[in-house]
Amino acid sequence: MKDCTRLQRWALGIEYNGEGFAGWQIQDGLPTIQGALEEALSAVAVAPIGVVVAGRTDSGVHALCQVVHFDAPVYRPALAWVRGGNRFLPEKVSIRWAKPVPPDFHARFSATGRQYRYLILNRRERPALDRGRVTWVPQHLDQEKMQQAAKLLLGTHDFSAFRAADCQAKSPIRTLRRLDIERSGEYLEIHCEANAFLHHMVRNLVGSLLLVGKGERSPTWIEQVLASKDRRAAGMTAPAEGLYFLHPQYPASYDLPIPMGYSFSLALTTRPVFGS
Repeated sequence: MKDCTRLQRWALGIEYNGEGFAGWQIQDGLPTIQGALEEALSAVAVAPIGVVVAGRTDSGVHALCQVVHFDAPVYRPALAWVRGGNRFLPEKVSIRWAKPVPPDFHARFSATGRQYRYLILNRRERPALDRGRVTWVPQHLDQEKMQQAAKLLLGTHDFSAFRAADCQAKSPIRTLRRLDIERSGEYLEIHCEANAFLHHMVRNLVGSLLLVGKGERSPTWIEQVLASKDRRAAGMTAPAEGLYFLHPQYPASYDLPIPMGYSFSLALTTRPVFGS
């Protein structure tokens, strides 16, 4: 008999297409990723289950390896959580893996960093196959100028100019470790990594970088925006459909099977590259 006197904590890796969902967090009367996942896991457990997420995402934002944890009220093997959960999930949400973790693991507070990628289709014609999975910008974007501006944002700063008005974070101080812009043909990929992000921070950073890429602002303008600490000084909030939450980062001691990087050929064909 399996000893069920102590609840087992589990971590799950979740992939989802955010189109058609009202974001991650449960909202009354609206389809959400959290709501769908908790309903599916509860069906597997035949008991209520609530999950804690590494990073909440907005409506229309996608995830390649979101991480959650929950305390199982019953014993189920890892395969049951994965395949059983996927049986009850909508097609746009999939559990990639399940792993038992120690009681001190916390999907949000144990994370040491988070990575996002923003994907832009930069051509005159609108997308068809990539609709809902890229942000379309018909004006030519100057990648080099965008990269010059991006470098000025690296480090530990007050990112108040790039946070949403309703952001609930206690502090606007964040450490931006990476902000790189790469072009592959018609596609631009913006790679973002930080210890944590403010609400809408990535999309607001991208919105300002787009102004630089279009030639409407100089690269050094972004320094003035950062120093202002005023959201009104920055660019628009970039659309949600181009944003992908790649994965959180955790101490190696937890040994989670998180992909260490992704290569985008198209938004439709993301290819994970697993680290050892």
